[in-house]
Amino acid sequence: MAGRTVRNNGGNRKSNRARVAGVVAAATCAGLLLSACGSTKDTGAPASGGDKGGGKVGVILPLLTSPFWQSYNDYVPKMAKSEGVDALKTVNSNSDSAQQITDINNQLNQGVKGLVVAPLDSAAISAGLDQAERKGVPVVAVDVAPEKGKVAMVVRANNVSYGEKACDYLGEQVKSGKVVQIMGDLASVNGRERSEAFRACAKKKYPKLRILDIPAKWESDTAASKLDTLLNANPDIKGIYMQAGGVYLAPTLQTLKSKGLLKKAGAKGHISVISNDGIPQEFDAIRKGQIDATISQPADTYAKYGMYYVKAAMAGKTFKPGPTDHGSRIVKLPSGTLEDQLPAPLVTKENVDDPELWGNTVK
Repeated sequence: MAGRTVRNNGGNRKSNRARVAGVVAAATCAGLLLSACGSTKDTGAPASGGDKGGGKVGVILPLLTSPFWQSYNDYVPKMAKSEGVDALKTVNSNSDSAQQITDINNQLNQGVKGLVVAPLDSAAISAGLDQAERKGVPVVAVDVAPEKGKVAMVVRANNVSYGEKACDYLGEQVKSGKVVQIMGDLASVNGRERSEAFRACAKKKYPKLRILDIPAKWESDTAASKLDTLLNANPDIKGIYMQAGGVYLAPTLQTLKSKGLLKKAGAKGHISVISNDGIPQEFDAIRKGQIDATISQPADTYAKYGMYYVKAAMAGKTFKPGPTDHGSRIVKLPSGTLEDQLPAPLVTKENVDDPELWGNTVK
């Protein structure tokens, strides 16, 4: 989520949303309305109707150029099998939110009884959700919470916690001075929550930190060029928070190396770096002392509970806010949507080689 420009939840939004409108206008709809309410624990409670969880399930990915999404893609068939879900081969929307709406409609036209979708655009995805709702097909959203539209559950780690954990880690490492935040797309709920939480935490708890923001929109080349410019003007930067290691790790390390600033952890002049994702490349960088930590997104449990909740929704089960039996908590978002906020542990040199301590999220 690097090489060429990579977008997680970004892209040319104006043109994409215009194309989304065209896709919706061309789509044919049929009438069954799905209600996505909640139960108090993850066991759920059966509602009237449903087909006991049977039928094909479509799985739609946002992109496959990111190591994180490659890992998630690898887990999908394994977790579908373990959860007893008949999942079709995954579909890649290739960083195009309009294509994602087309992909949803194509899956619906194939007669799927459930959908697991990782939205590219938290606003534009509502067009596809409306199509699924009209056909009575429950949808589980993974990684991104839609701004509008019905979903049975959002499976997503706590992105506010990402920003707060990164802030606390850097605040303890740096104490005072300039810290860079390489942000995601602020049009994405993930980018907004991580950015706002990091900034608010620093202001409240670490007032001696000076936060320098890089709006990078999940784009590797944007991150590299803006970091290069920022380092030219601020050679005394002491810390970096990367909101997406899958996109920002390689360009960040390359930029630091080109300026002679890639010093091993513990060495004089080392710039403390913490990331989000939990991909193998980040773990290797921690072992080498190039970065200090990452907050690991649970790619395996994203896949596992995406399958769990879509099967439950297809069987007519509903859920309510509260603790689950898998160490997370279901919360109700301002939109009324339910979200299972999965834990995302901190990985450092102390536990990077012991995945039992932090959860083997990416293999």
